[in-house]
Amino acid sequence: MDLDDILPKNPGDPLVLLLKQDLDPMSVEELQARIAALEGEIVRAKGKIERAVNHRASADALFKR
Repeated sequence: MDLDDILPKNPGDPLVLLLKQDLDPMSVEELQARIAALEGEIVRAKGKIERAVNHRASADALFKR
């Protein structure tokens, strides 16, 4: 899968800027901190998805009765 297919088309989008950032000048500690922050963001995004799916399932169940 090509990143261009999944990235927002807005060149100023924070995700696009993050992925284009040069990692070469970063120290090991900076890279580890970056990874920890990104892993935290993944957990946050997955939690949002789970809440949205559960909310939708609750609404579907309510209106099917």
